Amino acid sequence: MKHSAFFWFVLPSAVLMLLFIALPIVSVVTQSMYAAHEQVVVTVESCGPFGCTESTAVDQEATQALQDEEPLGRFVGSEIYTDRNHLAVGEIGTAWVNADGLPDFGRALMNLPFYNALAFTLAYTFIVTPLTIIAGFLIAIAVNSVAKALKGPTIFFSLLPMIVTPLVGALILFWMVDARGVLGTALQWLADDPSLSVKADTTLMWIMLMVYGVWSSAPFAFVVFYAGLQTVNQDTMEAAVIDGASRVERIRYVVIPHLMPLTTFVALIQLMDNFRVFEPIVSFQAQAHAFSLSYAIFNDLQGETRLLSSAAATSVLTIIGVAILLSPVLVRTYRDFSPRT
Repeated sequence: MKHSAFFWFVLPSAVLMLLFIALPIVSVVTQSMYAAHEQVVVTVESCGPFGCTESTAVDQEATQALQDEEPLGRFVGSEIYTDRNHLAVGEIGTAWVNADGLPDFGRALMNLPFYNALAFTLAYTFIVTPLTIIAGFLIAIAVNSVAKALKGPTIFFSLLPMIVTPLVGALILFWMVDARGVLGTALQWLADDPSLSVKADTTLMWIMLMVYGVWSSAPFAFVVFYAGLQTVNQDTMEAAVIDGASRVERIRYVVIPHLMPLTTFVALIQLMDNFRVFEPIVSFQAQAHAFSLSYAIFNDLQGETRLLSSAAATSVLTIIGVAILLSPVLVRTYRDFSPRT
């Protein structure tokens, strides 16, 4: 391909990436270095027949003048990144002690908003991602093995979590785990505890969110792996059968190596999606038990006083976290596809 043809071919994608990816990231990074102006407070003296009293009031004109002069706010540099709501550099060194008088840094971190959100986000990502890949692969193997007449209905039911609106699926599970729901009543019977409530227990809430995450994401992995199974070399499979390889051995030594590039692709997509977990927390009203980085951004943007700078700083830290998670997978992919000398 000529250089000019390649340039015009790539130009639309490059322009869209610049407008919708690069520029928004630059804007968020810039906003994270500015804080809102403090309100200008003046002392007002009011005099009456019984004497004079002093009170404070916000000088709206002076405050507005500051905002007009510096629309982004006052420059604070990296101060927002190191405050208590984010990296908490000043608080991280404070030693919390447990009942035995020993330092308890785990509790110290969980008491800080950013690290509390990071803990759930990482736990969700590292548990849901591999389980989604495994579930999708097993479903693909099972569907590929059923009789041809049953493949249509089987594929339909396998894709049902993807067809159902995520909010509807979340609400259905939310009602099922209620104390009066099917799953909630079953858990109370199994635990022999009539007062057991998934919605009131942090551990059970985390488990429910992760179960929903696997349930809702497995169809995507299934579609990718099922498509990959259709491209497995049948001659190699027949040779393995002739050599006496069992079904498990054929899957281990023929199918899995063939699907490894697709596994990398699914892992990349799932890592990005799961690290930005947000919808399940809102759908299950689980913010009292599970607080993710994306929900922290949403929380900063709520109410009359929107914390734009705080939300921007959390967004930047989330982008950095996604980049760190993806880097090992991307490096391995680059090594696998780079020309060998």
